[in-house]
Order: sequence, then structure tokens, then C-alpha cells
Amino acid sequence: MANNSKIEWTDATWNPVRGCTKVSPGCAHCYAETFAERFRGVPGHPYELGFDPRLVPGELAEPLTWRSGKMVFVNSMSDLFHENVPDDYICAIARTMVRADWHTYQVLTKRSERMATLLETKLRFAAEQPHIWWGVSVENRRHGLPRIDHLRSAPAQIRFLSVEPLLEDLGALDLAGIHWVIAGAKAEAARNEGAMGPAVTQSLPPPGRRILLQTVGRKPAASSTVKLTMSSRNVRVDKCQTLPP
Repeated sequence: MANNSKIEWTDATWNPVRGCTKVSPGCAHCYAETFAERFRGVPGHPYELGFDPRLVPGELAEPLTWRSGKMVFVNSMSDLFHENVPDDYICAIARTMVRADWHTYQVLTKRSERMATLLETKLRFAAEQPHIWWGVSVENRRHGLPRIDHLRSAPAQIRFLSVEPLLEDLGALDLAGIHWVIAGAKAEAARNEGAMGPAVTQSLPPPGRRILLQTVGRKPAASSTVKLTMSSRNVRVDKCQTLPP
């Protein structure tokens, strides 16, 4: 684990898996890959193998050693539902989260179909734990919006969205069943105009700025929306509006 995380929406990170591979445009300027590849080939370093995906069984029990409760971002340097991570290993991570229930865990993925399937089956024992939050990344319409539907279909107690890096206007998002939204753009995306086109680049928020939006506590409205659009200076969030039935 890393104490005192610089990620403003969490307290600490826990990485029983390291490394990942790209699946969508939101991966193009991955901070984790940039960090890990700096240490490729450094003997004995945790990222001696760079960003190559691998399991780290020695980290499985780490949360049990932390006695004070923390908000813990699970696999900040990977994706728990990467195809190289076996179901049994994912379940072992979930068992640790269930046991160390004095922490709150944030599990974020771009591989939402696999997550939804496992939450319905092998991970059902962890799905409805209120201290385990399950979330998906939403960077654009094509890849991100279907992930919201996958998440909503899963039997999770707490669901959240990470709408970053925001690569295009998403319009109105149906937030029924969603408890938290994190929105913003990454500095890497803002500096790489070619990846998104000049119009989008000019409308991104200042590098590193994020908007944290909590919907109605832990009991979201049955039908609500949030509008995520991009203005010349920042991301505009029009808070939840109730939709007609």
C-alpha cells in the first residue's frame, strides 16, 4: 500500500496486481504506465518488469495490517478485471476486502462486462458489502457509456463513475443507481492535442482539476441525470435533475 495518496478522492492505494494493457482511448496517456516504465530493468524495484501485467501475492493481506480505517483505491497501477488475472485471484482479493472491513475500498475498471459477470457469480459474497465500492471509467460515449449499463446491472451496494480523462461531451448521463461521480481531465491529455483534436483540447479543464460529485448520499434517486459538458475553462457539472417517469 501507499499511504497519503496524492489522488484527491482516496487515502491510500493497494496493488496486489501490477501492470495492465490498453483497451480504449482513456488508456492513451496512462499515468500508471508512465510511472512503471521509468523503472523497467531496475533490479529489485517493484516495477523492474515495467508495466507488464503480473500478480503480486505478497500484497494480498496488506490491508489487514492497517489498523486505522482508510479509503483505499484497489489496483491503482492495474485493472483488477484484466484478462490475465484469474478468477480465483480476484476472489482472494475480494476476501481480503471483506475481512478488513474497517477500510472502504474503491475498485475501478474499464473491463466492466467481466466485473458485472463476476459480481453476479463468484464475487456475489462481496458485491453487496457497503464498504466495497465498484466503479467504471467513462471517457467517451462509445466505450464509456456501455460500462455504466454494465455497472448498473451488477448487484453492487455502492456504484461509482470515474469520468476522466473526459475526452468529449457526454451529454446527459442517467445516474439511476449511481452513488458517486468523479469528473475531470488529466494533465497528460490536456498536453496532447493530437490525441483528441484541437477543439476538444481547448475545452478541457485546467490540468489536474477534478470535480467530485456525490449524488443523493448512498441512496440515489430512482431516475436522475447529470450533464457533463466542457466549456472554455472547466468542466461544467449541472447537478442531478429528476427525469419524468
